[in-house]
Amino acid sequence: MPASDQLSRGVRIGYGSGSVATGAFGTVPGLMLLPYLTDSLGIAALAAGFIVFLPKAWDVVLNPIAGRISDRTVDPRGPRRPWLLRAGLALALGFALLFAAPDMGSQVLESAWVLVLFLLCATAYAFFQVPFVSMPAEMTTSYDERTRLMTWRVAILAFTIMLAGATAPVIRDAVGGRAGYRIMGVAMALVILVGVVSAYRGTRHAPIGRTEPGAGTLRDQLRIVAGARDFRLLLTTFVLQALATGCMLAGVDYLATDVLERKGATTILFVCFVGPALLLTPVWARVGTRVGKKRGYVASSLVLAAGALLAVTARSAPAAVVFAAVVLVGVGYAGCQVFPLAMLPDAAAVDARRTGSNRAGVYTGVWTAAETLGLALGPGLFALALARGHYRSSTDGDVAQPGSAVAAIVIGFSLLPAVLMVVSLYWLSRYSLDADAVDVVSTGSTTEGGGPTSEELA
Repeated sequence: MPASDQLSRGVRIGYGSGSVATGAFGTVPGLMLLPYLTDSLGIAALAAGFIVFLPKAWDVVLNPIAGRISDRTVDPRGPRRPWLLRAGLALALGFALLFAAPDMGSQVLESAWVLVLFLLCATAYAFFQVPFVSMPAEMTTSYDERTRLMTWRVAILAFTIMLAGATAPVIRDAVGGRAGYRIMGVAMALVILVGVVSAYRGTRHAPIGRTEPGAGTLRDQLRIVAGARDFRLLLTTFVLQALATGCMLAGVDYLATDVLERKGATTILFVCFVGPALLLTPVWARVGTRVGKKRGYVASSLVLAAGALLAVTARSAPAAVVFAAVVLVGVGYAGCQVFPLAMLPDAAAVDARRTGSNRAGVYTGVWTAAETLGLALGPGLFALALARGHYRSSTDGDVAQPGSAVAAIVIGFSLLPAVLMVVSLYWLSRYSLDADAVDVVSTGSTTEGGGPTSEELA
């Protein structure tokens, strides 16, 4: 591992710029793909939900493999950076084509276009995201430096979510129809490309970890990772929360169009969501330094849940109340990104220091696979709510929805995410790795008073 724990600001910003790519790809399909399928291609809600879900489910299988491959990559640039460029360029190209389905006169063929292109994008994304998320565990040995590194990453992520989430609907609506989706897809592909190139160049001076790749087959590696108790608890928490945020993300356009019925409300909702995150990400990082990552994570989760619960009043309350609720969600979301992403490298580093084997890619592959599953199930869960509410699909988006569909939109956007956030805290409450525990593993000693050994902690 690098001799110095301190990373330069250039490396922090360079690494964080990769969130431009992950933020754009994580936001725009979650926001726009389901409405594109139901309100532009006229595909039924359940079928549309399946199309959105299947490529993400493929990533669940692929991500650990991508992590294993990146762990064993030998390159002068390090095991991770080559994949940022290779997979990132493929991702940008695939995304430009995703919303560009030609008018084939057949819903089956047009659905197949979207499904195949989304599968290709998901494959490229796996080989970009897994190496990208693996890098912090190898760039520094410092518990606090990883929090600072994640602060930059989450701040840039929040900005990208605002940029992509706010401008994508504007581009679509300005052009109109399917042509609007096509132009939007190309514009977002360019945003992804900027993030890919910036991350690749910005990390060229980053330290490279020197632990050896873990021995054994992928199944052996996964078994070891699955046996890491604290990693497992953290992962369960994060997956449930990804399910909650994926459900909310899928519901934004529906909430704006069918509940608030305000032109430009989609963009306003995104600004309300991301604006606080841009401002408060450093604040959450300072909170974590003072009270610990776990306590900060609990606090931010409760704030997000409170905002989601307030949004249940969307059908009757003034729009300003709904916007305020989304602001509160944004405040909590910033912390719910900073803390788990700073805690993940701790778990991978504990294993690497104890064994001398580098399984950061496998840890990250499992993590991103589970996160992807949660984010995929979110739109699927929301689509199921739409189907239960008898939502009416169309090819022009101009159809009156029954009261049951409107109620389903509100519940899917507010009550379901709030419940998931609160439930996730059961697993987080049992997580035990803190700064002292990580230091114990680093030195291979036990704590005073018969505390846990490094093996027990790992």
